[in-house]
Amino acid sequence: GGPRPLPGQEVSVKVLGALEDGGLVERDPRLIFVPGHGDVVQALELGVPTMQPGEVSFFLAAFPYAYGRPGSREPDVPPEAPLLFEVTLLEVRDGPDPQPLLPAVRLRLGSQRRERGNFHFARGDFAAALRSYRLSLRALDGPTTAPHGPEEEEELREQRVKCLNNCAAAELKLGRAEEALAACEAALRISPDNGRALLRRGQLLAEQGRDAEAALVLRRALELDPASKVIHTELSRLAKRQSPLSST
Repeated sequence: GGPRPLPGQEVSVKVLGALEDGGLVERDPRLIFVPGHGDVVQALELGVPTMQPGEVSFFLAAFPYAYGRPGSREPDVPPEAPLLFEVTLLEVRDGPDPQPLLPAVRLRLGSQRRERGNFHFARGDFAAALRSYRLSLRALDGPTTAPHGPEEEEELREQRVKCLNNCAAAELKLGRAEEALAACEAALRISPDNGRALLRRGQLLAEQGRDAEAALVLRRALELDPASKVIHTELSRLAKRQSPLSST
């Protein structure tokens, strides 16, 4: 009984997932997610919003709506495996994003969504990965019920930088170099000496023909990681392009 979940609301469900041979691969007594945020397999994203609190449903999911063509290591799902889910909708409540939360809860929510983005990225669904990374940033930047302690503030900063670097990687996979560059620059505003963001920014500037800027950024990256073969290669390529002999 009760209303079905509305867009943006958070749900709690009990989930059992089994293979065709009956082997149980997934068991979660209280899985919490917001439908539409990409935090769970698509069978649950699509199915749970049709349910009412207290209802038990069975969803037979073809592999595109479960763990996809490659399957999964954790849980252990073979490639192209259909799954049968038994789902009990336990609770529906307003979503957590606009609400003030404890810093530790924001960190957990941000980490959960970033890991889901990594799940999508590894399977080549870069648009879904980018959506999850953006949702992670929104969770990390949301209001809190108490001031951050020094350790929490540092962890929030580190998670934001990781998310922004991941956003840049996903944007590049989607062919959006300008958006990728903007994500790198946002990461560097938080952590000016982040090696990953410096390298990618240098590469993107070089691709745009902004060689002088690229060289400065890459030299800074090399100061932080003198042994990096990738940075040495990028700087050598720039030097050859800028050499007068290269045009003769």
